[in-house]
Amino acid sequence: MTEELTMTTDDVLRGIDLSGKVVLVTGATTGLGKESARALGAAGATVVITARSEDKGRAGVDQLLELVPGGDFSFGVMELGSLESVRAFAGKFIAEHDRLDVLLANAGIMAVPYGKTDDGFELQFGTNHLGHFVLVNHLLPLLKASAPSRIVNLSSAGHFTSGIIWDDPNFENHEYSKMDAYGQSKTANILFTTELERRYGDLGVHSWAVHPGMVMTDLARSFTKDDFGDLASRAKKSGMKMPTLVNVDVGASTQVWACVSAEALEQPGSYLADRTFATPSDYANDPELAKQLWAMSEEFVGETFPEN
Repeated sequence: MTEELTMTTDDVLRGIDLSGKVVLVTGATTGLGKESARALGAAGATVVITARSEDKGRAGVDQLLELVPGGDFSFGVMELGSLESVRAFAGKFIAEHDRLDVLLANAGIMAVPYGKTDDGFELQFGTNHLGHFVLVNHLLPLLKASAPSRIVNLSSAGHFTSGIIWDDPNFENHEYSKMDAYGQSKTANILFTTELERRYGDLGVHSWAVHPGMVMTDLARSFTKDDFGDLASRAKKSGMKMPTLVNVDVGASTQVWACVSAEALEQPGSYLADRTFATPSDYANDPELAKQLWAMSEEFVGETFPEN
């Protein structure tokens, strides 16, 4: 098996001391987020995770402390599908912390049946993109004050299934496709990263978008056999190979690499896979579309965020 499919989070962090660093990981009670939080905490970081409830947050911290005795872990409750919840969490975080070195925007949903967020947005676009759009922007003052700092947005090769559906991102007039909606949200994660880097890279706040590979987590719990067939068909049409299934410690290695490595700083604003720089689709690699998405997102959430 190649190194790409065997290198783990602990391998990435070997010899790295994150003492004194504050890291926020969204959606870290399971899967890639939990593994990233564990590994970063084991390297000495103060790690704050988000959870959708108090019970899940407490259980998540207890599990992390079992894995890393003596680690510095805490949690906050945040529901990405509610902008009120996102804003409340961000305000509380700023009140309780004087720095933020890394924001790992890991939380997300995948290929779920049609639904809407509390604010009326299509569920995947609203959760995977707009929730993090508001969170990151509300925490940017802290990230700028802590520079050099990093923002890591979890995307996916699933973005190849769809660009932004500019005339109907919330599927109000189009027939809903769970894969198109997922692809759109993952394209949004990449375009968001591009515009973040353009706006704030010169201030020492750098951003990356990450494809973790196909990982054994419960993210795909809404997937059916037909959905996997659809995904394979779409991958074939786009010229991609279906990736090999890997364990979570391997899958999380690229996002952890983006959080800590000096090599990632060679190309900030990039799309990453297998701990190196990768090439996204043309529509996810267009700086003008990144600006357009930012403007649309500001209009949707009812807030304007400055460039510096």
